[in-house]
Amino acid sequence: MAALLARGLLRGALRAGQRCASGGRGGEVDKAHRASAAGEDAGGQPTIFSKIIARSVPATILYEDDKCLVFRDVAPQAPVHFLVIPKRPIPRISHVGPQDTELLGHLLVVAARTAQAEGLADGYRLVINDGKHGAQSVYHLHIHVLGGRQLGWPPG
Repeated sequence: MAALLARGLLRGALRAGQRCASGGRGGEVDKAHRASAAGEDAGGQPTIFSKIIARSVPATILYEDDKCLVFRDVAPQAPVHFLVIPKRPIPRISHVGPQDTELLGHLLVVAARTAQAEGLADGYRLVINDGKHGAQSVYHLHIHVLGGRQLGWPPG
């Protein structure tokens, strides 16, 4: 796995306080409300993430195996910000069941190993947004991994 992680690794270059072009938190909340209103929360429709998996949309891929894909967030909220997604589309964390136990554990292990490979020895945060009120703007389960600076609390 380490060899796969080493290929294509690019260190985050953003300064700690830099905000994304989408308007930061307000922009993501607005996107989440629009996605929910459009019915994307029900799943079944292609998402930007399914297009990244299919390689029809480019991404900086950090790791891939038969179950998941890891790539850099295009609007990073920390110096290191990547996403871990299952290849099997699951619209929301609230839609998982007992059959997903192994996959969810695998996603967390891959997140931890990728964080280590990215040099996040001082710690990092894992975030899963769920639904409109959780500010989920892409309805394909994904784990945000953020680090490279001191993160504040509470997060929202």
